[in-house]
Amino acid sequence: MKQLLQLIILLLSLLLLTSCYDKIELEQQSNVIAIGIDKEDEKGSFSFTFQIANPEAGSTLSTIGSKEEEKETITVPGTDILTATSLANSFVTKRMVLDHTKVVVVSKELAESNDFLRIIQSASRKPEIRGDVQIIVCKEEASQFLRNNQPSMERRPHKYYQFMLQRAIQTGLIPDADFHRFFQITEGDADLFLAIYATTLEENEKEYRITKEHNYIAGQIPKEGGNRTQFIGSAVFKKGKMIDILSGQETRTSNILDKTLHMDNIQVTYSDPIKPDYQVAVDYIQKVNPIIDIQYNKETNHASIDVTVPFEVRIIAIPSMVNYLSNKEHQKKLCNTIEQTNENIANKLIEKSQKIYKSDPFYWSLYIRKKFKDIPSFEKANWDEEIYPNADINVSFQLKRMSFGKMFNDSRLNEVTE
Repeated sequence: MKQLLQLIILLLSLLLLTSCYDKIELEQQSNVIAIGIDKEDEKGSFSFTFQIANPEAGSTLSTIGSKEEEKETITVPGTDILTATSLANSFVTKRMVLDHTKVVVVSKELAESNDFLRIIQSASRKPEIRGDVQIIVCKEEASQFLRNNQPSMERRPHKYYQFMLQRAIQTGLIPDADFHRFFQITEGDADLFLAIYATTLEENEKEYRITKEHNYIAGQIPKEGGNRTQFIGSAVFKKGKMIDILSGQETRTSNILDKTLHMDNIQVTYSDPIKPDYQVAVDYIQKVNPIIDIQYNKETNHASIDVTVPFEVRIIAIPSMVNYLSNKEHQKKLCNTIEQTNENIANKLIEKSQKIYKSDPFYWSLYIRKKFKDIPSFEKANWDEEIYPNADINVSFQLKRMSFGKMFNDSRLNEVTE
């Protein structure tokens, strides 16, 4: 009996030890940080660009004075991501792995074609590719985007994409566009999916539009210096195909009206109601999710949607020097201006989505599904082509609190300049 017990313990220990049989050292693998996909002339053929990170470059492990490259960018032809990875391994020294992939970049040309859904579907079958990989649509070819993107302040590519996208998503200027959300919305076949829009191509100075708000798309920001890559705005997808582009302002409004997304405090400017030549800058704070109430009539297949958005603002700049702190009448005008401006922007976006897109980018179909007994009845009612485009929608922004920061009064410029 004792010998049998020892044998069982020995066999169990062998099972535990076998977990290390397929181990791979870090120095034996190449981590792909970004994947770019472009269309080729031949139908069903694509080019895949892999941006591979060098984990030793820029780290404390690297030799002092070492001139190792931070990344290597290669392009190979293929029909899907997996076979292209195998082909690239024919000349890449180490085994290419996709566990640390941060982004998949696709060209605008590919995103607007019927091939996009086919090619991106293959990526979901690979266990290595995580569901939080972000989808980026670029104006130029994806290979050109990855090669032109040369950040000077962050040498490590994986950290660059992590920090850049994380902060931009928090400000609401780009959407949260991971694989999981894409397939969830696309397979739901009711709402619009928003992907990140970016480019390394800057428009000519004559084409620049100076706006008072974040009403730009990537490539339109009139900047000087820094990395040429711009992340702002979103690519609109319907049924797995790109149909339009939203500006940064429209993207942020869409994020505000979507309860499934979270944003940090964001900086917004509004027209000064007392001196319209100036702008008032505020911190927009949304601590509570919007309240979405949908009333649905099954007989007429008609819906009424009421959306209430409670929010707060903290005044951070008043260039006009108008005394809003002590003048209650001025405060009331400023509150009305802020609420009306938000409502006007939201109403324009909703009207655009109803008339042009025939569907919504706010994921509102989640709140009407419960009014149907099963999925077939919901699909028959046709949310994206019948219910939403003809719905009566009312959006109300309610400013709950307005603060003025740590200063009670601004400097009196007249006295300072005398």
